[in-house]
Amino acid sequence: MLIIGIAGGTGSGKTTVVKKIVEKLGKDEVVLLPLDSYYKDLSDIPLEKRFNMNFDHPNAFDWELLREHIALLKEGKCIEQPTYSYLECNRLPETIHIEPKEVIIFEGIMSLYDKEIRDMMDLKIFVDADPDVRLIRNVERDVVSRGRTYQNVMERYVRILKPMHEQFIEPTKRYADLIVPQGGKNKMAIKILTMFIEKHLK
Repeated sequence: MLIIGIAGGTGSGKTTVVKKIVEKLGKDEVVLLPLDSYYKDLSDIPLEKRFNMNFDHPNAFDWELLREHIALLKEGKCIEQPTYSYLECNRLPETIHIEPKEVIIFEGIMSLYDKEIRDMMDLKIFVDADPDVRLIRNVERDVVSRGRTYQNVMERYVRILKPMHEQFIEPTKRYADLIVPQGGKNKMAIKILTMFIEKHLK
């Protein structure tokens, strides 16, 4: 089994990199664990307050459950992965049944933050992108897909995303075995990654 961590700032292209790897390898070979699925359950907090919470801080994630799930998959056991709604800013009651496979990809802004989880990884990747590019992607995604206004997105970027990136995400770059600039546009890096995984599978 190969456990791969893929980290990087919001809008850096992490998801595109993962999609391209999965496309080349096939879904039957890969388990994808999105860090976003492991946001803490905030059912006891009113929706209006959730909108203003800091979801880019390490305390927003259920690290204990995540460590447990990765360890179980590594042992060859199944898990019930949580699901998350960006519209409700909360965990949903439904779960996804996940069975262990030869490749586990753990992807999210702070995938390389927790030392215990890093120590379980065979390969650590940081997807890098220019701050302006990440901001533009953030605006496009949140306005179109998550129903937020341009003003909301810009205010959140200045107040939360930028300082949290500098404090908690950017420093994890030093743990990476491989840094991928330009995200999903970096065809050569994706090719090298895929070749590395395919060699392991053989």
